[in-house]
Amino acid sequence: MSSLPWKALLAPFAALAFALSAQAAGVTATVTDKTGRPLPGAVVTLEPVGARLPVKPMAGIEISQKDKKFMPDVTIVTVGTPVTFPNRDTVRHHVYSFSPAKTFELKLYAGTPSTPVVFDKAGIAVIGCNIHDRMTAWVVVVDTPFHARSASNGSVRLDGVPAGSYRLRAWHAALATDAAPPSVAITVGATDVDAAIRLDAVDGGAS
Repeated sequence: MSSLPWKALLAPFAALAFALSAQAAGVTATVTDKTGRPLPGAVVTLEPVGARLPVKPMAGIEISQKDKKFMPDVTIVTVGTPVTFPNRDTVRHHVYSFSPAKTFELKLYAGTPSTPVVFDKAGIAVIGCNIHDRMTAWVVVVDTPFHARSASNGSVRLDGVPAGSYRLRAWHAALATDAAPPSVAITVGATDVDAAIRLDAVDGGAS
């Protein structure tokens, strides 16, 4: 019995891949502050309504301490991501978070702790140093593969979004700590979607 040509065998898979890609689109979101100006550095996420998209923990994420600052000051990670906190200063730091999303302490240390901190719950974790009160950072833990930070023009582009109903959410470090991140309902079909979201904040310089 003769075997089918390899192209014939692959044809059904190619057709399926084409069909899936045809059902995905891009979402462009513009984030503005309370004055209506573009807001850079905002964290934008897209979450499906009534469903959950698979996410994987990220690798190689670190938040270092240098010149008595956390670098970067805002980090986005997916649920389950381990984060290392290397101290690259000549002084020791005591890194901690008391946030509901993640509570931990890395007591006074130099160098890099041997065990990373695993962020296993979605939410915002505020990071501080018990020795240097001015040091602050934020870890935004998301449960969706669609996330990004807004550029200098306040814009974010999320590609490959499957068709369906979503909540577009945005957060910025300049928001009040007790402020609920706003959301916008959008529907994604076969064509690209433009959306806008305004935050009750003014850029405080988070990088």
